[in-house]
Amino acid sequence: MWWKMFNIPTKFPTGTAKEVRLMTGEYRHSLDSKGRVFIPAKMREEAGDVLYVTLSMEKCLSVYSRDSWNALCEKVSAMPYIRQKKMRPLFAFASKCEADAQGRILIPANLRQFANIEKNVTIVGCNNHIELWNADYWDEVSSEEITPDNIAKVMEELEF
Repeated sequence: MWWKMFNIPTKFPTGTAKEVRLMTGEYRHSLDSKGRVFIPAKMREEAGDVLYVTLSMEKCLSVYSRDSWNALCEKVSAMPYIRQKKMRPLFAFASKCEADAQGRILIPANLRQFANIEKNVTIVGCNNHIELWNADYWDEVSSEEITPDNIAKVMEELEF
């Protein structure tokens, strides 16, 4: 599947290190009647006002800063065409979104439908990107993931 290749580098092909902007935190907001959602100021400071929104391997949306998106595009461009084709859904559904003066971005209807985002949105910082979740879905996922036992298990599995 296309998402198995979804590893965004922290170094660009030229070898120059880019500053890695870390996205953290959990925020709750609502879509307005036009399908816009407010991106918290702390996240916009890290990601900038131009964001790329696309599918995720989970039932949510992934939001990338311009630098992270460009790094992903460069990595895909370096792949043989047969592998690039596997990334087609990611690019076909991607949308360049610019924050308005109030810090909102318009989430296209096809992306809202994919993630079942209708009104309440949970905005989650996830290292090098932001995730937009239907708030009810996020509550289910986080109740399973955010337990001391699961955190200990994951830390051990990842050798922390």
